[in-house]
Amino acid sequence: MSEPALSSSTLPQLLGISGSLRRASNCTAVLHALQPLLRERAQLEVTTLQEVPLYNADLEGDALPAGVRRLKQAIAAADALIVCSPEYNYGIPGVLKNAIDWASRPGFASPLKGKPVLIITAGPGLFGGARAQAQIRDALAATLARPLARPHSAIPAVDKKIVDGRIDDETTRQLLSDALDDLFAEVALVGGAPR
Repeated sequence: MSEPALSSSTLPQLLGISGSLRRASNCTAVLHALQPLLRERAQLEVTTLQEVPLYNADLEGDALPAGVRRLKQAIAAADALIVCSPEYNYGIPGVLKNAIDWASRPGFASPLKGKPVLIITAGPGLFGGARAQAQIRDALAATLARPLARPHSAIPAVDKKIVDGRIDDETTRQLLSDALDDLFAEVALVGGAPR
């Protein structure tokens, strides 16, 4: 007996956050290329961080910048997050760390608290940004988010694996499909949405 189809309102809502500001960002392309792998199991909204200013505690509360307010609302509305980031100088890009700092407020009660997060890194080099993964994971764990405990999802030579907006490499496709399966299992575990 097949499972009944879920309506779009009952599908898990995923928010993809790109850690790159580049117009032709590989990380943003990876997030968009995930759509076929979702196989109608979830809805994915992709966002970038262009409108998020540098963190300034003086602007919390009523003075919260509009771009920060939109980011926090999108995080709160999502059942889980997918962060796809490059690696800059062996670490987390400043724009992504800045967004995590904004989203982590108020402390211990932010929209990140308890949120499952799949971390993907991608880059043109041999390691696919893998060295940034621990920093991204640590920053998210400090906010009480739930970064998935799983093997690294790193895409080396990403510029050759995402072609015309689609994943053009079977190993990468399987890596990301397995990562999404783990994310859906975590969402089900925390009770955010049906499997």
